[in-house]
Amino acid sequence: MPLRSSHQNRRAFLAHSTGAVGAMLVSGCVHPSEGGPRLIHKDDFRQGLGQWLVEAERPGLVSASGGVLDIDVPAGVTLWFRPELTGPVAIEYEVTAVSEGGPNDEVSDINAFWMASDPRAPSSNVLDHPRSGAFADYDRLRTYYAGIGGNRNTTSRFRRYVGRDAERPLLPEHDLSAAEAMIVPNLPYRIRLVADGSRIELLRDGEPMFRLTDPDPYTQGHFGLRTTKSHLRVRDFQVWALRN
Repeated sequence: MPLRSSHQNRRAFLAHSTGAVGAMLVSGCVHPSEGGPRLIHKDDFRQGLGQWLVEAERPGLVSASGGVLDIDVPAGVTLWFRPELTGPVAIEYEVTAVSEGGPNDEVSDINAFWMASDPRAPSSNVLDHPRSGAFADYDRLRTYYAGIGGNRNTTSRFRRYVGRDAERPLLPEHDLSAAEAMIVPNLPYRIRLVADGSRIELLRDGEPMFRLTDPDPYTQGHFGLRTTKSHLRVRDFQVWALRN
């Protein structure tokens, strides 16, 4: 399915999906006993960074207050969500690449790891093996990874990391360079990452951007927000169990 380029369509979907989720929670139309999606984690970014572990290559600004996770960094950084996730799950959040004239406002690298584990840790838990924040330091993970607007907003890619140094397999259909697959400055995107058995997806504003049918899926691990020399603002982080 091609990605739409209309900013109005993106905003319309964001308003619709946010309202729909709110309606489900308020009206009680989603019940665990019915087997529907169930909210299991959230962060409204009003209570600081207690739910996150920060790995930064160089000092920068990372803060959570007033409903916004602000990531303003001169080099690589990964923020790991501390609770470990077990599939099937969907991870959702709004993210904006800021362009306001700041020193790191490069409009680049809206990136994420999900279902990540680290074979170097005795428990395979990524939180038990610290990394420097430099991108190559993550090669040994077993994880799904997506980068939207990488390489200074010229590439968008999806990879399935296999836990070996300098080995990040990339399928041709997961290597995008079209303008509509890049980042529009100051435009909020709703990201949805899915790990549902063999079905692995990234949706942006409700539209599939990357899909993989994985015969040997990663079903347990951590989520990590990732960027490098960029300024991102993140809001309304949620994790949904897709089934009981």
